Amino acid sequence: AQLMCVSFWVLASPKQTEFGPRTFNVENRWTAIVSAYDPEITAINSAFATLDDVKIDRVMSIKGVKYQLGSYKGEPIVIFTTGISIPNAAMTMQMALDYFPIDKVIMMGIAGAVNPSFEPGDIAIPERWYFHDESVYVNPDPEKPGEYILPSYYEDALARYQARAETDPHAPKYTNFGMIHPEEMSIVKAGWDSPRQVPYFTATPKLVELTETALSTIEPITMPSGKIITVSIGGNGVTGSVFADNGAYRLWLRDVYSAEVTEMESAAIAQVCFVNNVDWIIIRSVSDLAGGQPGKNAENVFDAIASGTGTKLMMGLLDQLVLVEATQ
Repeated sequence: AQLMCVSFWVLASPKQTEFGPRTFNVENRWTAIVSAYDPEITAINSAFATLDDVKIDRVMSIKGVKYQLGSYKGEPIVIFTTGISIPNAAMTMQMALDYFPIDKVIMMGIAGAVNPSFEPGDIAIPERWYFHDESVYVNPDPEKPGEYILPSYYEDALARYQARAETDPHAPKYTNFGMIHPEEMSIVKAGWDSPRQVPYFTATPKLVELTETALSTIEPITMPSGKIITVSIGGNGVTGSVFADNGAYRLWLRDVYSAEVTEMESAAIAQVCFVNNVDWIIIRSVSDLAGGQPGKNAENVFDAIASGTGTKLMMGLLDQLVLVEATQ
């Protein structure tokens, strides 16, 4: 890849209002390539460095976040890391949408496997992302062993969840994990009269379709051993502000959310994109078994390897986006 210093980045319209979001006078909007932390961004940067038609034209830092601005085979991109966990992911994703003319987000990173068929290096591209630890912690009921004293507002919420589940096949099958009772995030969005509880966020169908096309056109993705990995497109992923490494909790995630993988940023990225009407998709490569393993978690063994397998699929998707833009 090439590194160039240029000064032609004219992004903001000269006619800005005093307050509120800026507008951009850019016809060809950018694709954001996002990861959470070092092993993931290192895999992306290393892969891009091997390509002559990937250019990084400018590197800048805003409020401590490093942004790499450039192009992938002629299409404008911005690359950055969010930092680990939900608050960092939400903050940095919104910052990027405020600063740059982004209309697509591709996140690539590692995750723990909830689906027991997955092994390290395998890839999941869930269509839906849920928050799994938005919850109510309650006391046991001393008069009813095995039951809990639920706040009235939460009893009302459960009734709404159960009613929704009758018509939504993707609604979680809520049950508690001991004292922990799952709840849903309330969000706001332009055009809504009031906040709404949302059980999940759905990836942009066109990007899911292009990922399927990419998978059919690239060479099989392999581990360093030569083993061909499994790539699963569809299903559900879950996000929480916890490093999930407990076998019983892993089973609960599978039962309640039909989760394929669990990690710490994706639903936050999805929420920010949903609220801002920005297309998005998230690629997660398995680094560990989220507590399903015997003994110590092996995330630190496989984080770089898993980041590498995920990057290969991400580049295939970027190639499909380039082809789409060329026909428009």
